[in-house]
Amino acid sequence: MRHSYLVTYDICDPKRLRKVFKTMRNWGDHLQYSVFECQLNPEELTNLKSRIVDIVHHHEDQVLFINLGPAAGRGDRAITAIGKPYTPVDNACVIV
Repeated sequence: MRHSYLVTYDICDPKRLRKVFKTMRNWGDHLQYSVFECQLNPEELTNLKSRIVDIVHHHEDQVLFINLGPAAGRGDRAITAIGKPYTPVDNACVIV
C-alpha cells in the first residue's frame, strides 16, 4: 500500500544539498526549497532512505520522513498557504 510522505531536509553542505535535491526530484513532487511530497510503497521508502543515507553526514544533516497516511482515497491534495499562494506543481517532465 502506498503512503504519502512529506520529506523535508536540512543539509549543511551545498554539494550534499544538491545531491539530496537531485535524488528527491526522482521520487516526489517538489513543494518548497527543501520539501517534497512522495507517494511510496514500503519497498520504495526503503530504497529512497538507503540512497539518502549514502549522501548525508549524520552528525551535520537532517532528513525527516513524515507519514501522512495512505495515498489511496485521500482525494485532492489539501494544502493551504499563508503569504504567497501555493502553486501546484506541473508534473510534466521535459528532457532536452
